[in-house]
Amino acid sequence: MAGAHAQALEKLKVRLDWTPWGVHAALHLAQQKGWFNAAGLDVSLEDGNGSVTTVQLVGGGDQFDVGHAALASMMIARDKGVPVKAVAVFARLSDVGLLVPKDGGIHGPKDLKGKKVAYTAGSLEAPFIDAFLAAGGLKRSDLELIGVDAAGKAATYAAGRTDAAFSTIPFFLPVVSLTRPSDAIRFADYNLNMPSFGLFATEGKLASRGPAIGKFASVVAASWTYVLNGHEDEAVDAIVAQRPQAKLDKKVVRAQIDALRPFFQSPAAAGQPTGVPVAADWTTAVKTLTDAGLIKSIKDGNDFFVPGLVRPVVLKTAGAP
Repeated sequence: MAGAHAQALEKLKVRLDWTPWGVHAALHLAQQKGWFNAAGLDVSLEDGNGSVTTVQLVGGGDQFDVGHAALASMMIARDKGVPVKAVAVFARLSDVGLLVPKDGGIHGPKDLKGKKVAYTAGSLEAPFIDAFLAAGGLKRSDLELIGVDAAGKAATYAAGRTDAAFSTIPFFLPVVSLTRPSDAIRFADYNLNMPSFGLFATEGKLASRGPAIGKFASVVAASWTYVLNGHEDEAVDAIVAQRPQAKLDKKVVRAQIDALRPFFQSPAAAGQPTGVPVAADWTTAVKTLTDAGLIKSIKDGNDFFVPGLVRPVVLKTAGAP
């Protein structure tokens, strides 16, 4: 019976954005509790080394069925001809912003005058720095921008070698706050918004495996609803159990999940179920990315996502009645 059930499961190979962190909570919890299996899926989750790389690998077509990454990176790739589309969006607001020390007197871009600020050239934050500074009446010449490799940026800021740092907020804020208690200023609050983390696939995979991809996205969306409804610690335990080799700090992972929560809802998506793409958000993203020179060809936000694949599901453990 067990063998027959295993044969009936449809395999899906998923590439994640990065090594284990809080944004993977719903995925690992669904794996741990058997929710994918109960939906008829045999899901393998492979860790990544950056959203851009994940988009490239999934966009290649054959190696993976679904990708989990920053969807702005997916939009940029699609505009360049990579045939990928979003299936679900979980963090609806851009997770990029500015890390600042608590009680450091930096509350917005205008307060950066004369400050040292770390950033990474070639990162997703870099093209938006000028627009962010302009919102405070500043130019790059009004501060000292320190170029730092992505791998060393958190350590540079946490050690106090810069006054602030541009980065992704939910991942880095809990990490740097261990040694330098910090707050975050979101780009999204300065009219620089675009979808953050979600799921995507190629048009080819959507055509050939659409129902399975839809099941997967729906289970992940339901799992996120479950996690954020008071089951955060259960999700932390699942990540640690699924990735024991990562030697994760449970307090940091929990803090990352808590830091992600404010990014899950956008004004346009008020009242919409978790994961369901909302057209107005994508229209905003097109403007943000076009103004930054990151997309040039596609002007219709609807061209970047597939509607209707995320549907309500009841989470059940495999084998449960």
